[in-house]
Amino acid sequence: MAAKNDRGLSWMRRPIPWLCAAVLALAQSGAVGPIAFEEIAQRAGVRFVANNSATPERQQPEGLVAGVALFDYDGDGYLDIYFVNGARMPSLVKEGPRFQNRLFHNNRNLTFTDVTSKAGVGGTGYGMGVAVGDYDNDGLPDLYVANVNGNQLFHNNGDGTFTDVAHKAGVTGGTYVGKKMWSVAAAWLDYNNDGLLDLFVSNYCQWDASNVPECKANGQSVYCSPRHYKPLPHTLFRNNGDGTFTDVSAETGIAEHLGRGMGVAIADYDGDGFMDIFVANDDAPFQLFHNLGGKRFEEVAIDAGVAFPENGNVISGMGVDFRDVFNQGAPSLWVTAIEKEMFPLFANLGRGQFEDRTTVAGLGMHTYEMSGWSNAIVDLDNDGWKDLLVARSNVQDNISTYSPRRYEEPTTAFRNLGNGKFQNAFSSASAAHRGLAVGDLDNDGRMDAVVTVLNGPAKVLHNISGNANHWILLKLTGTKSNRMGIGAKVRLTAADGSVQYNHVTTSTGYACSSDSRVHFGLGGAASAREIEIAWPSGTRQVLRDVAGDRVLAVTEPK
Repeated sequence: MAAKNDRGLSWMRRPIPWLCAAVLALAQSGAVGPIAFEEIAQRAGVRFVANNSATPERQQPEGLVAGVALFDYDGDGYLDIYFVNGARMPSLVKEGPRFQNRLFHNNRNLTFTDVTSKAGVGGTGYGMGVAVGDYDNDGLPDLYVANVNGNQLFHNNGDGTFTDVAHKAGVTGGTYVGKKMWSVAAAWLDYNNDGLLDLFVSNYCQWDASNVPECKANGQSVYCSPRHYKPLPHTLFRNNGDGTFTDVSAETGIAEHLGRGMGVAIADYDGDGFMDIFVANDDAPFQLFHNLGGKRFEEVAIDAGVAFPENGNVISGMGVDFRDVFNQGAPSLWVTAIEKEMFPLFANLGRGQFEDRTTVAGLGMHTYEMSGWSNAIVDLDNDGWKDLLVARSNVQDNISTYSPRRYEEPTTAFRNLGNGKFQNAFSSASAAHRGLAVGDLDNDGRMDAVVTVLNGPAKVLHNISGNANHWILLKLTGTKSNRMGIGAKVRLTAADGSVQYNHVTTSTGYACSSDSRVHFGLGGAASAREIEIAWPSGTRQVLRDVAGDRVLAVTEPK
């Protein structure tokens, strides 16, 4: 049955007690086995190289090509793969097939077919990131591609093809000091809960290909620190409901705050029913935009305790995910950075406050020597605790010539032990990893990952973690809320009484989009006693005695 939500559901208002007994029981009931992946890109037919068109001048965009999206573009129930690619430097124009963005259709047997030519999504500019959202509520997910030189919005036509409507829609990107802004990532969200997806764009820095500073390390030419480039404001586009958008960055307070935006993630961190926005800035304080009733945003990162890690220094924020990693009823933040900075884990304490638990969680020593890009908070072994996954590589491609470090690093998983701590549980072969998106490619309940490699073959990491744990995937469809259900919050009580939380989003990591379906590992419980959904419209929906080990479609009551 459905009933109106009065915004007073206790689990959305404040976190439940830290690591309560019911939640601890979940870790005890779930089977423990290794987190394991097999790399299957070649046999799966996924052949893609992220080409950055590297130059001797070491232009700033060259190291940042990353975007990958997992989404079901044709509605057959299986996730397809979209890759963003670079272009010729410094013209920033795609020349020939080796610079095309690529779309791979899922053949439903862990193989994929390149359908780029038919789909018409090859792109035109120097690509960075991608965001998936159904902006016109037609049931077909659309693609927003963030570029250095003007963004694109590919409308899904429903016949296997897409049309770039960015100019018509008014979302080619914002301008600053009279110039088009360089965008890195984007997030779809319904910030005013009117049932239409709006668009937040994370912009990076003021860069001019004709005026490149020269930077060196031990006599070697290197990519310059972001501090050599001035910051930019971000952009918020409000959906007008007629296929067009209005730039509301100024009137909502977004434009007041400059940054060097990289990853962006959304969540309702204070349980007031409105989605908030976090931006991982590169060598600048992080930003947390608190949504004031769908009217304006206030930037509260310092007050909330997430502007800086525990040492108080700015770091090179790359990727971010914003989910309830502690099963406490409130979403926390995990951000990636470069070596000597650690990857901060900000635990949501409720009442609008966070605490840096990186060291306490055992991630300090693990991540201090790592360089991370895209990341995800996701239950990889279905034990009921969300783990951490990160694509890694150093920023400098020639770092081994003047340092004992290597450019290539593994993709790494940290297992959530269920007691507030994590341990290193998986490392792939090393490569120049950049983008990472997660989703269940074969609908077997184990979350897979697709990882881009700069100037190297992309990787498809098929999850083969072995245990007897159960799971459920929820595919939500909004009626009064936006069709994709983005922003819907889910509270699941398993048959054993353990409780978990998650929400619908596609914006994860660094410049990537992940599976919009809501995933829960159930551990040893074969079913859910109760699933409670708080839709963005305010509708509250409760499902009871739900069998696990399946993909379940749920439609918002009208």
